[in-house]
Amino acid sequence: MERALEVERRLAHRYSEASLALQFSSPLQLLVAVILSAQCTDARVNAVTPSLFARFPRVTDLARAPLDELEELVHSTGFYRNKAKTIRACCADLVARFAGDVPRSLHDLVSLPGVGRKTANMVLGNAYGIPGLAVDTHVKRVAGRLGLTEGDEAGDIERQLCDLLPENRWTAFSNGMILFGREVCTSRSPGCSTCPLVDVCVSA
Repeated sequence: MERALEVERRLAHRYSEASLALQFSSPLQLLVAVILSAQCTDARVNAVTPSLFARFPRVTDLARAPLDELEELVHSTGFYRNKAKTIRACCADLVARFAGDVPRSLHDLVSLPGVGRKTANMVLGNAYGIPGLAVDTHVKRVAGRLGLTEGDEAGDIERQLCDLLPENRWTAFSNGMILFGREVCTSRSPGCSTCPLVDVCVSA
């Protein structure tokens, strides 16, 4: 636990304003952006969402959006057919079950089409300020290399990290880990020579 807290302290120092790279102005926009971010860069999603939300600004608009229009708008994010269907189904469910509001509970969020724990925790933590630890590929990789977690299942990794950290640090920690995994501890070439965590890393 002490090593995890030290990692958290250093990441908090490096990323004092750790936030998602995805741009959004509402919980709905963040939810849609995270769905689009699957197998896609945040920069590409940020290039797509302004046009998407200008054309379909409300949840009811997205729920009724013609699929061909949605597909065209999100085409450059990849897997556009599945993403368009998921966004429309998710928004239709929001309208039908939650009066068009993005719910504030993990249980309700993961009941929506296309929403898993990672997406739900990102929305809770970054749109609502409700503690959530999102485990994406970067968090999974960095946590494993640091020796903070064992196994490959995202749910298990999430539980292990939550047990090691104060609840009020979960969101900032996962945001920082994502940034760190992109900038330093990358998949192909971890930057151990310049890594500020090298002395607390079991893989260095």
